[in-house]
Amino acid sequence: MTEIKSLLVIFGWIGLVLLASIILKRRFPTNKELSRKIVHIGTGPIIPLAWWLEVSRELAIFCGIFITIMLLINHRMRIINSIEDINRKSYGTIAYGISITILIILFWPSNNAAITSGILAMAFGDGFAGLIGRNFKSQNWNILGQQKSLAGTLTMALVTCIVLVGIALTNGIPIDGLKIVLITCLAVGLEQISYMGIDNLTVPIGVSLGWIWMTT
Repeated sequence: MTEIKSLLVIFGWIGLVLLASIILKRRFPTNKELSRKIVHIGTGPIIPLAWWLEVSRELAIFCGIFITIMLLINHRMRIINSIEDINRKSYGTIAYGISITILIILFWPSNNAAITSGILAMAFGDGFAGLIGRNFKSQNWNILGQQKSLAGTLTMALVTCIVLVGIALTNGIPIDGLKIVLITCLAVGLEQISYMGIDNLTVPIGVSLGWIWMTT
């Protein structure tokens, strides 16, 4: 019964995030990135939520695989178009699901903090970087055909740093400023290479491994 309740909470949250993305797509039809980034940002809290609910390893892996399969189906069939309606070819949403699943298989529940740091750095850091980078004028450049901006890059760095410090403080882990800066630089560097959405795979895994390095 406890696991059923956990499933209801997790998928209830996902439902709310998807509903918000659909509403925003209808409200702002020309801003195709907005609804997609809402899903990107809103999906991140699923990991700390599952941690708080003490979801079992088996259920966590099931959810990760199930969500990834649903994202793959949606990518091909566009059932919920607000998730994939962008002006470039990207497998970012699928890579996002794969990264979550890989991290769960490797570290749940032995190191939930590592998983949380990687996923939230990607969800919040990259999510807000995309929104701010497109809405505030700043110096920009292209890497492998993907436009990056100073405003977005600084946002990614700031949010990643906040995520790492916040998780460390929440779990009573001593803060190592130098290591946090190095992990933040790693996250920013990996996010710069976002060809076809590959950063949705490399950033979470890279930051999670960085967290393990920082805390061992």
